[in-house]
Amino acid sequence: MQYISTRGDNTPRKFCEILLEGLAPDGGLYLPVAYPQVDAATLGRWRKVYHEQGYADLAFEILSLYIDDIPAKDLRALCQKTYTAEVFGTGEIVPLRHLEDGLWLEALSNGPTLAFKDMAMQLLGNLFEYELGRRGEELNILGATSGDTGSAAEYAMRGKKGVRVFMTSPQGRMSPFQQAQMFSLQDENIYNIAIEGVFDDCQDIVKAVSNDLAFKRKYKIGTVNSINWARLLAQVVYYFAGYIQATTDETQKVSFTVPSGNFGNVCAGHVARMMGLPIAQLVVATNENDVLDEFFRTGIYRVRGSADTHETSSPSMDISKASNFERFVFDLLGRDGSRTRELFGPQLASTGQFDLSADPLFKEAAARYGFISGKSTHADRLATIRDTDKRHGVVIDTHTADGVKVAQQVRKNADQAGVPMIVLETALPIKFAATVQQALGRAPERPAKFAGIEDLPRRVVDLPADVAVVKAFIEKACA
Repeated sequence: MQYISTRGDNTPRKFCEILLEGLAPDGGLYLPVAYPQVDAATLGRWRKVYHEQGYADLAFEILSLYIDDIPAKDLRALCQKTYTAEVFGTGEIVPLRHLEDGLWLEALSNGPTLAFKDMAMQLLGNLFEYELGRRGEELNILGATSGDTGSAAEYAMRGKKGVRVFMTSPQGRMSPFQQAQMFSLQDENIYNIAIEGVFDDCQDIVKAVSNDLAFKRKYKIGTVNSINWARLLAQVVYYFAGYIQATTDETQKVSFTVPSGNFGNVCAGHVARMMGLPIAQLVVATNENDVLDEFFRTGIYRVRGSADTHETSSPSMDISKASNFERFVFDLLGRDGSRTRELFGPQLASTGQFDLSADPLFKEAAARYGFISGKSTHADRLATIRDTDKRHGVVIDTHTADGVKVAQQVRKNADQAGVPMIVLETALPIKFAATVQQALGRAPERPAKFAGIEDLPRRVVDLPADVAVVKAFIEKACA
């Protein structure tokens, strides 16, 4: 399996070459030269693997299609080390919970930081440690988080040999619980950087540093954001696991609704669908920061500045530049690297938007790729949290509420009759306790291991949204 850049660099690279990188040298994102195809017979075999052997073995089957430069026995061992009941709280790893006729929740938040990011980050930590050990090298991870990526990365990398983590986050924009999860870590290889700005400022810093090839090579900078292909690949697995649990044979289709800001989670669904998983529709659910909803409705991708990025009660989706979106647009445009480079490079830089509404490729996108979208507001979140608790006895977090609200809206359409809808749960309610309390009049359940976490000592530095200042901080830490 070889990998190429979305911006036209067709130099073939193997998985382990791109594992420790992030952006390609031309600023693009890596994708496989072609998606492996999965037929009904293979899907039927994987159904048996999942039910009889478990999630880790299913992960091995899928990952081995994309990773051929790690010996099979080592890759299987890495999967089995990652996906355990001890780490994820249940042997099923991603159990489905039935809400009502045809509507399911897929529990992705049973990991160490109570968010779906653990599903990929735990594997990434083990892959990094394995490959760095094999090479005898070190890696400095630079990341940006709007809430969940940071803690998932830090908990996956803490204590790992040869790895340092520099995690940027928007100052004061995460929930108190999210901040405490990250800032309370005292591990010497973990560095928290609170940036004066919004998430997009953090993401811009990560991309700017990654595009400085001399600095990147000198300080061995890698990423764990969803621009890292390995992380997105790990997320593909739970789409297959969800499908297998919701169906009984390979003739059936399902749809997925995915709360989305940076497009990484739902992009993994796009990859699964391109592989041949029978997905009817991929429903993108946004909050008030509705850049993605606007695109799928109109064909116009229009990023917002910091001042126009709303601070909402589903803060992990307070994003106006969906960095993973480039991967889908590359596929949408027939894998035209030069056109993708123009749209996401000069055009976005000069105008802040691009318009594909008149392009025949966009007009056939819904039918060809299954994407539709919807948005949710704070009032919708409160109403959905109340309704889900009242009717089903299930407490959900604010981002999952965005997903449930949009899923229910989509399911009213006649063409969805008989097609199971799986909503991807993104976090446990305790991570957004204030809004859940507002909705229900009571605090959500808190796992015992996180009792009093907000009162623990903090290890964090405040920095301006300045690339040079962040580089200087990394240089000093590595000295």
